[in-house]
Amino acid sequence: MRSIFLLLAALASCMITVAQQAAAVDSMKKSFAQAKTVEEKVDILDGLSRTLMNVDLDEADQYGNQLITIAEESRKRKLMIFAYMSNGTRCSYFSGIKDYTNRSIDYYTKALTISRQNNMDEETGEVYLKLATLYLSIPDRDKALNYANQAFSIISPLKNDSLMVEANNTYGHIYLARNEKILALRHYFTALHIAEDTKKPFLVRSCYTSLSNFYSSIEDYDKAIDYYTEAFRKLDEMKEKNVPYQRAIDINNLGKLFASKKNYDIAINYFRRSLAMADSLKFSTLKTPAYLSLLNQYLRMDQPQKALEYFNSSQGEELKSYLRQLRFSSYIDQAYAVIYSELKRFDSARFYFNKASDFFEKSPNEIVKMSFYAQFGSFYQKTGEYSKSIELYLKVKDIAERTDQLESAEAAAKHLDTLYSKSGNFQEAAVYNSTYYKYKDSVETLNKQKELTQVEVSAEQYRQKKLEEEEADKKRRRNNIQYMGITIGISALFIILVVFGMFKVSASTIKLIGFFAFIMFFEFIFLIFKKNIYSFTHGEPLKDLTFMIALAALLVPLHHWLEHKVIKYLTSHNRLTASGRTLLSKVFVTKKKDEKTKV
Repeated sequence: MRSIFLLLAALASCMITVAQQAAAVDSMKKSFAQAKTVEEKVDILDGLSRTLMNVDLDEADQYGNQLITIAEESRKRKLMIFAYMSNGTRCSYFSGIKDYTNRSIDYYTKALTISRQNNMDEETGEVYLKLATLYLSIPDRDKALNYANQAFSIISPLKNDSLMVEANNTYGHIYLARNEKILALRHYFTALHIAEDTKKPFLVRSCYTSLSNFYSSIEDYDKAIDYYTEAFRKLDEMKEKNVPYQRAIDINNLGKLFASKKNYDIAINYFRRSLAMADSLKFSTLKTPAYLSLLNQYLRMDQPQKALEYFNSSQGEELKSYLRQLRFSSYIDQAYAVIYSELKRFDSARFYFNKASDFFEKSPNEIVKMSFYAQFGSFYQKTGEYSKSIELYLKVKDIAERTDQLESAEAAAKHLDTLYSKSGNFQEAAVYNSTYYKYKDSVETLNKQKELTQVEVSAEQYRQKKLEEEEADKKRRRNNIQYMGITIGISALFIILVVFGMFKVSASTIKLIGFFAFIMFFEFIFLIFKKNIYSFTHGEPLKDLTFMIALAALLVPLHHWLEHKVIKYLTSHNRLTASGRTLLSKVFVTKKKDEKTKV
């Protein structure tokens, strides 16, 4: 009951990537009409076709096909690959619908064929990663891992940090789905370290969201919220046009994490904040994730009457209008079916379950299908139609076993035990009672493994921290050695400068040595100050500039004045030559005495 809109929730997350254009579809159409080059047209059509997946599917297909036509006519392989990948990406937004899943695979396969035929390794690696992500959403974890392995073997020799970050994050998602959590965490940390070295906020942000998802999966919601908050803050460093829209999405996602933590009041507050932000941006489509979250929240809190009132409110009408626009009326039927079933209004619930049934039967997404079967089976159990309920719960158990959803398999077995008992089939009831306890033991073991995983994760974090500290210590020692070398070098130049002044060395030579000695000395001072002002300026450009101007205003005149005085003094011959003659005479007198002593 808690997750009516599983596929639609995934759709809401896809809105993140295209939100910046979605508020300006008309503007993009005008830009396309004015575009001169093929590259401009392809870039605009990419954003336009993906954006329209949230607005008008027929129009999205129209512009997606136009994108492919223009790219094919250009005969530029990069553009052709880009066009097919763009279409694959937009169709993957609806990976829970068989037609769109197949179309996405076809588009990616065409992009892959072109990239491999033309030995374009970066593009090939990128397509493999897209296919891995798509198959993970179906879910087909073996195929996903196979594509990720192929991608990594191609990407590893390339010097492309962005692809390496994406590859490691993809590995993390796959291993997390395979319940290999420590491997997943290591890949997430590897991705984060690479991203931090690039200093690209959008890459670091993607790693934070991945880590948030990881900690949510092991039910460490505080850490999940911490990482998502860090991801949210990274938006302050990004200059893309979608940042205001992304903030609204992030606030909604933070609300969902608080809901998982059972901080329901905070969660509802976040959902309403997300709605207010979307409203201020005058972008109605952006309200959809928050509408879904609020509806599911009322069901999560076992308040079906509030859920019904909300679904029939003006906000609920906006949500339903959006779903109809995207041809997802079956999700509206499912929502009403679940709500009416909880309210024990069985005639209405039956009507809506039957109406939605055909759509979910055809869904390629096993998790979505299993959720619907469980809801429908629960309805039949409440109405006393045990044979129909048994049929559906057997399907739930079958899917749960295939997809390693142990908790769902346990729940299905428990329902089957009860249903067979009520039907008078005590032999089958005993079988499923035994199955229930088997799964219950497995789930308890899994929960213990979750606790163990949390300990292992803490150990892994400590290991990563120690490695980072060791690396920082090595870097500090290297820097100290370099600082010492620079200091010795500058000191040596000044000693040479003074010694040259003691002898009849040409003024040009002294000026040359003096120039390098003083410029190195004062630049070294600049370097030291620059390394230590961060604690005051925190990297803010305006503060950095103000500080450096003030420092230059002080040091540059001092540099010129001191250099002028010293060079003038040293090049005024006969001032130090007496000292030089004395030094020479002492050296040579000592040498002569040594020779006489030997004789």
